[in-house]
Amino acid sequence: MNLLRHAVAGLCLVAAAGCTGQDVMVRKQSEMETRLEHLHQASTTSGVRLAELSAEVTALRERLAAQGAELEQIKAGQRELQANITERLAQVAPAAGTPSRIEVVSRDGAPREKDGPPDAYLKAFGLYSANNFAGAVEAFQAFLAEHPDSEYAGNALYWIGECHYSRSDLPRALDAFRLVAERYPASNKVPDALLKSGYTLYAMKEPGRAREALESLVARYPRSPAAAKARERLAAAVPKNQ
Repeated sequence: MNLLRHAVAGLCLVAAAGCTGQDVMVRKQSEMETRLEHLHQASTTSGVRLAELSAEVTALRERLAAQGAELEQIKAGQRELQANITERLAQVAPAAGTPSRIEVVSRDGAPREKDGPPDAYLKAFGLYSANNFAGAVEAFQAFLAEHPDSEYAGNALYWIGECHYSRSDLPRALDAFRLVAERYPASNKVPDALLKSGYTLYAMKEPGRAREALESLVARYPRSPAAAKARERLAAAVPKNQ
């Protein structure tokens, strides 16, 4: 009888040990599944964050390229203003018997201002240089109304576009840049206007049209400084996986 009791007790102990071992295995499996789920979530979050960082880097590069282009335009404007001022100062005291203003007719029929841009143009450009963009637009428009055939008319229209661009009025900026080439095809500002048309279209999130504008610039004025900048912008816009 005692042997039977001992046998039953032994079986119970074995069963209890088996149950305990099974509970431990179940708990360990549950812990492993929880860890795997956490790792999966972490991996997904890391992937999303990596994509966000990549997009931020791309946007930063585009902003830096746009700011670099704007800086170059500002420098070009300053050089133009300095050259105009120097030219006018050189002609403040003309030789005796020489008229203070000489105009000859160019081959396209437009009057050539040999003593530099008119005062109205210089005033408008001064307002632009002082970041008074609203005042500069009005002044340049007044200059165009008074001097529609001036050799600086294309320049004036271009700087109107720059004023709108600086104020983030992109549609008006694009219209002004386009009109430079349409109304004043002989202007030395046409390549720059085409370049800024491309930049403006990129800023308007129209990369296809922007690429067309820059490619047209490169094809029409391949040796111009503006074409060199256009090539750089086109190269920067090409996805790295291509």
